Amino acid sequence: MLTRRSLLHSLAAAGALGRLRQTASAAGTEYKSLVCVFLFGGNDCNNMIVPLGAEQYRDYSRARGGLALPQTSLLPVTTPGGVAYGLHPRLADLQQLFTRKKLAIVANVGMLTRPTTRDQYRQRTAPLPSNLFSHSDQQTQWQSSYPDTSSRTGWGGRAADFTQQLNTNRGLTPSSLSGNTMLLAGKEARPALVTVGGVTGLSGFNDTPPSQARLRGFLDLLNINEGSALVQILNDTALEGLRISQVLSAATGGALGLATRFPATTLGRQLESVARIIRMRGDLGVNRQVFFCSLGGFDTHINQLATHDSLLSQLGPALAAFHAATLELGVENQVTAFTESEFGRTLQPSSGAGSDHGWGSHHMIVGGAVKGGNVYGQFPVVAMGGPDDATGRGVWVPTTSVDQYAASLATWFGMDEGALAELLPNLANFAQRNLGILG
Repeated sequence: MLTRRSLLHSLAAAGALGRLRQTASAAGTEYKSLVCVFLFGGNDCNNMIVPLGAEQYRDYSRARGGLALPQTSLLPVTTPGGVAYGLHPRLADLQQLFTRKKLAIVANVGMLTRPTTRDQYRQRTAPLPSNLFSHSDQQTQWQSSYPDTSSRTGWGGRAADFTQQLNTNRGLTPSSLSGNTMLLAGKEARPALVTVGGVTGLSGFNDTPPSQARLRGFLDLLNINEGSALVQILNDTALEGLRISQVLSAATGGALGLATRFPATTLGRQLESVARIIRMRGDLGVNRQVFFCSLGGFDTHINQLATHDSLLSQLGPALAAFHAATLELGVENQVTAFTESEFGRTLQPSSGAGSDHGWGSHHMIVGGAVKGGNVYGQFPVVAMGGPDDATGRGVWVPTTSVDQYAASLATWFGMDEGALAELLPNLANFAQRNLGILG
């Protein structure tokens, strides 16, 4: 039943969407894309970047025990303020990007309802995100930006809603290389699902005459208008999906490749497909795109050192190859890649030579528009029982919210202050809305 409240809510949402579309139009038609790399399972940031100050490294080593990386194995990077950190030894490619100021690290990011201190968390005097330390809940919240309510849309999909009018092919505004994802679900925009290493579209058909005859018959059925509005909508949706599938298959396949060599890994192949789609941006009629890629396996309760070593040896080369491809394509300043993960992990090791679920974590942003070579946000005191430790096991209370992280990316993408208020409703709880990472 249509109530007065639901009607007002719908009208307000429609008005907001109209304002945001005007904002997107004012941003111009220069190509821009955001590329999310989600690290499923909860990446252990404590071994991704380690403070190298004598006292700080000593505290880290004591707390980590058997998980501590030898100081001599870490790859040194230094911020403009002279603070020294060490990257995981498998991130040599990313060390180079940091040094070239094409990569920035954002420290201690996590899901927050509002700014929260360790004491407020312990005393439960601040509202907290629902079901902290739950994989599924935190994955959903990172992708939706809603800390305590359910949502059918993600912040990337909502950004696609506001900018898809800049694209001739609106169905290509959000594209996922890793299956269905909430991040790219908008009120209007729906992610195009790209099959990596294969043909995107219907299965069960091939190039033989009988198969093609069946396909033509199926398409003829979809084109029949038998009077039902609901059936017509479903048929039109199916036809549009098939059209987008054909477009994506043409963009990601074919003999014309890239000079940049991507690693033959899960993430490498996904990012190569993204680069191929970006290469065809003019032919595809797109000026704004949001992509989703992922790498799983970061739930390292046991045998963490070897598992994490293998995962980061995929992450670093894939991100570096993707950045090299943006240089090849002449869009280095127009493409920004960034990591997400549902949470960090405990500084204290678990009994299985791994680590348990944490909260705040460090993330990376890569691209020509990035003010790189720096660590943004507040790096936690890496010590058990320190001022940032929520539980006494090295669980960092985030000092940068997902909303602030997303707002920094969305601002670069073309959203102004009014648009951000609609894109990220919880952002109003934080004084700083833009971390200043992107130029």
